[in-house]
Amino acid sequence: MTTVAGRLSRLRSDPAALARALAAMLLGIGALHFAAPEPFDEIVPEEIPGDPRTLTYLSGVAEIGLGTALLAPRTRRAAGYLSALLFIAVYPANLNMVRLWWDRPLPYKIVALARLPFQFPMIWAALRVARGS
Repeated sequence: MTTVAGRLSRLRSDPAALARALAAMLLGIGALHFAAPEPFDEIVPEEIPGDPRTLTYLSGVAEIGLGTALLAPRTRRAAGYLSALLFIAVYPANLNMVRLWWDRPLPYKIVALARLPFQFPMIWAALRVARGS
């Protein structure tokens, strides 16, 4: 039986395993953009031009495409770099979520604030995959 610490250690040392983990996350979240787009629409900053639903679908397509590309060794390097760029590109929506949820009950604030630092390990993981492939 593998411990959580053992799994994390393996992910840090094995870019292919890390790529599979990132791919699973991106494929799942990308699918959610189509299955339940409303929460994603709501956090698109109004300062960003374009229809929020269109932007939600475009980011969903990007996540599914990158998740798929991370699974293939031939496209993994480019997908790693592009995934890092995607994680940076969606950061304004996470910041906007904090702004929009600031007047909500404490659990909502915690969720919105907790999302912010998680982007950095995701960027690191994507770059690790790109550089280790």
